[in-house]
Amino acid sequence: MSVGITDTTLRDAHQSLWATRMLTEDMVPVLKQIDNVGYFSAEVWGGATFDASLRFLDENPWDRLRVIKKHMQRTPLQMLLRGQNLVGYRHYSDDLVRRFVKASVDNGMDIFRNFDALNDTRNLKSSFEAIKEFGGHASGAVVYTISPVHTLDHYVETALEMVEMGVDSICIKDMAALLTPARTEKLVRRLKAEIDLPLIVHCHYIGGMAPMNYWKAIEAGADVIDTATVPIAFGNSQPATEMIVAALKETPFDTRLDLNKLYEIAEYFEQIRVRRHYKRGVTSLAHMRVFSHQVPGGMISNLISQLEQQGAVDRLDEVLEEIPRVRAEVGFPPLVTPLSQIVGTQAVLNVLTGKRWGLIPGEMKDYIKGLYGKAPGSMDPDIAAKVLGDLKPITHRPADDLTETFDGYAKEIGDLARTEEDVLMYALFPNEARAYLEKHQEGVEGAVFMQGAVARTTTEGDDVDVEQIKELVKLLDDSQVGEIIVEEGETKVQIRRTGTMAQSPTESVEKANSAAGVPAATDTSKVDSLERPDSWKKVVAPMVGTLYRSPSPDAAPYVEVDDSVEESQTLCIVEAMKLMNEIPMEERGVIKEIGVENGDAVEYGQVLFWYEPLG
Repeated sequence: MSVGITDTTLRDAHQSLWATRMLTEDMVPVLKQIDNVGYFSAEVWGGATFDASLRFLDENPWDRLRVIKKHMQRTPLQMLLRGQNLVGYRHYSDDLVRRFVKASVDNGMDIFRNFDALNDTRNLKSSFEAIKEFGGHASGAVVYTISPVHTLDHYVETALEMVEMGVDSICIKDMAALLTPARTEKLVRRLKAEIDLPLIVHCHYIGGMAPMNYWKAIEAGADVIDTATVPIAFGNSQPATEMIVAALKETPFDTRLDLNKLYEIAEYFEQIRVRRHYKRGVTSLAHMRVFSHQVPGGMISNLISQLEQQGAVDRLDEVLEEIPRVRAEVGFPPLVTPLSQIVGTQAVLNVLTGKRWGLIPGEMKDYIKGLYGKAPGSMDPDIAAKVLGDLKPITHRPADDLTETFDGYAKEIGDLARTEEDVLMYALFPNEARAYLEKHQEGVEGAVFMQGAVARTTTEGDDVDVEQIKELVKLLDDSQVGEIIVEEGETKVQIRRTGTMAQSPTESVEKANSAAGVPAATDTSKVDSLERPDSWKKVVAPMVGTLYRSPSPDAAPYVEVDDSVEESQTLCIVEAMKLMNEIPMEERGVIKEIGVENGDAVEYGQVLFWYEPLG
């Protein structure tokens, strides 16, 4: 029986090793060669690629899918879908799930590897129905982990529930490299005995057992395995395709793939790796310890990046010790997106703040409320009580409570969205999509960066006077206001301060008035921000991230100057590590000064608010 190979190079491999930073332009020259190899499928989309394209690469993820499909007509294209989470980090309504799946099929997607982070199959119902309705291949992925509640029977029961939903194949998803050869053989034999569907095994290399797991899986009857081209293999990624293909030659399981073709593709990606200064996949001691702390290698890479941003990379070992503790306290969720981010961020906050469960991200609160589905095990009652108070977690399917609609998001984003895909992009990632669509709308000529400011010009043909921009930037610098907009005819020049803390509203107004020749205000109740009373206290950013003063673009800010604020009341949101972290008030007080503006990048320890405590 020839074994099929799914190539993960264009999705999971570079997500695992290169932080999902591969550009579409680096893919295009080799797509035809990949298409001619004879893979079972090529995983090219989904997972974090949608988010990263918008957030980091200034690319439209839908354009990437269309480009890949144009160049790959023979090989089925595959994506990773997170059930009701789609490619985001929360649950979306059935309406959005159905439309997203349809749009994915319309733009070239063939196979949907679909999973729920909690193995709660209720969260897969809508997406599987949509995949089948629109002609896609529905591959149900069972998330593998180790805990007191994750038994062999649990995995088989989860797979059987997916079979009842009409899936076309089953995948064992070992994202943390926790399978061993013995466990692999036992699980594959049991699934093949009870389910008459193609079985795929997905392993990450991390601690080095994946090749042995694949061998035992194939012997036990697995039909397809996942691999990646050697420059983007090993370490946190999958085993190398070249190694697996060579190992299976002269066996009944020969893949029949041409090694010379694989070497040519590998040489191309090695050039990309060197040119872009990307790292190779390696197995370190921290990776090998996965067998004790159970933290996926990709998650370790993200933790290191997050801790570097916070200036606390030396505390990685503390975080790795904290993660299993947090995981046990919230019912042993598998450490896979989005639960890996939720548990990992909570562990980072516990370590950095020195207050365990003192700062709780909104997503963790939602998980404990049951909004992500049913936790595999029991939660610590004290922690659940702290989050829920007198409320009880929901027990029904979370998406039943969601009323958001595609039409509602289309109305919100308005003329910025030119296609249905634009609206879906906005529904999943509102801030990132809006910024992308504004930048790429018709008439936007570009941006000029100078002296800590960005000047964005919109024109229908008139030339922009660069000297005028320089004068406006100087005025911006002198006045300390956050933004200046000048419109003349059909030309619009928008200059916005970047990279610095905004002034308090009082100070900004006074300095702007001074620059414009307006006499200073004489209201003595206004306190100069440079002469703060000793009684004032400050609220600082607990992490590096992006600050949002309101829960959504169209909502009013959480707090304004002179507002009286209660203990635990939300002041703002700091988006960090892909999560929205609500910043609470630690005691009753009156807001006296706001040190940041909506959308500002904030540093660890940066002052966000000054307030005066109330007795």
